[in-house]
Amino acid sequence: MPKLSDVITALEEVYPPEWAESWDAVGLVCGDPGAEVGRVLFAVDPVQAVVDEAVAWGADLVVTHHPLYLRGTTSVAATSFKGRVVHTLITNGIALHVAHTNADHADPGVSDALAEAVGLRVTGPLVPDPTDPLGRRGSGRIGLLEPPLTVSAFAAQVAKGLPATAAGVRVSGDPNRLLSRVAVCGGSGDGFFADVRAAGVDAYLTADLRHHPASEAAEAAPIVLVDAAHWATEWPWLTLAERSLRAAADQRGWAVETKVSHLVTDPWTAHAPMSFPA
Repeated sequence: MPKLSDVITALEEVYPPEWAESWDAVGLVCGDPGAEVGRVLFAVDPVQAVVDEAVAWGADLVVTHHPLYLRGTTSVAATSFKGRVVHTLITNGIALHVAHTNADHADPGVSDALAEAVGLRVTGPLVPDPTDPLGRRGSGRIGLLEPPLTVSAFAAQVAKGLPATAAGVRVSGDPNRLLSRVAVCGGSGDGFFADVRAAGVDAYLTADLRHHPASEAAEAAPIVLVDAAHWATEWPWLTLAERSLRAAADQRGWAVETKVSHLVTDPWTAHAPMSFPA
């Protein structure tokens, strides 16, 4: 079995920490670099339910997309939610590694996995990384629907391609409009509306769209908005990350088992339908 340091090196070859935003907190959160790793669990959120799954499965390492501590802390006491996560991990000899915005910017990355899940052929990044000479890395992706679909048909395809959540998929736009070029961004994406308009796409799929930015975007340009749950738009990346580690393990001859968590850690757990005019 490889050591934790070996596995982290393999992960950081695909998702280098220097690709992360300056405000982000990526990399190894806890764990002994010299410890052996035989089982790796991939999940979106470093929450207690995921850690409990890791303990039950006998994982040695949990790789999550979201950081546990995005801001500094002065305590990891088990009296807090995050402190309890840390204590459970360390007590059971489980390491935690985070690949967040460095995975967003990678090629392929989080938005590539999202585009694939909803049936898009990626043509390039929405916001190219200026440090990438090939122009393939960056935030978000632009993809083609082949053949084009109506808004209602694409929304149904998104709902089918992503894991189910209580919130489902929301749409802003004419349900009969035909779509061919679509921008996507895994996670919160309403900060990229200017880039979406400049890209000349027909629709934008992302998460956490707020009322005012969405309203202003709809007025500024006839772009269809498709809003899915944050967790659901990032979950497809887990399989991509798992494949990357599996390829590294096969190349190096490591005896490592991998698993993608299917726990729904989206915070919204129920949905109450309301009557809506046709």
